[in-house]
Amino acid sequence: AIFRQMAFDSLNLDPFRDAAGEVEVDEKQKVYQEGFIHFRIQQRSGRKTLTTVQGISPAYDLKKMVKVLKKIHACNGCVVEHPEFGEIMQLQGDQRNNVARFLVEIGLAREDQIKVHGF
Repeated sequence: AIFRQMAFDSLNLDPFRDAAGEVEVDEKQKVYQEGFIHFRIQQRSGRKTLTTVQGISPAYDLKKMVKVLKKIHACNGCVVEHPEFGEIMQLQGDQRNNVARFLVEIGLAREDQIKVHGF
């Protein structure tokens, strides 16, 4: 938990909010996104897997989020534009539970908004 705190020391209350869509928020009043966030795993070749995260509000900057997740979990990742679902995060390996726990810890989502699919 200490290494995560160090990554967020220089960031605001809501580090992944775009500058254009900022909202003033009290510490007591958390702003959660609406709808579900889906975590899926796709089998690549052999033992290799790919984790996709879909449903995060477009008000948040996914590229910044991927950058932090890559450092914390030592994996590669990117943001892919999907014609039907919008922006989707992709991370190498089975990172479903790690990313779900991360989003709850930073206050972006509640436990009941998270849907983990696969295996």
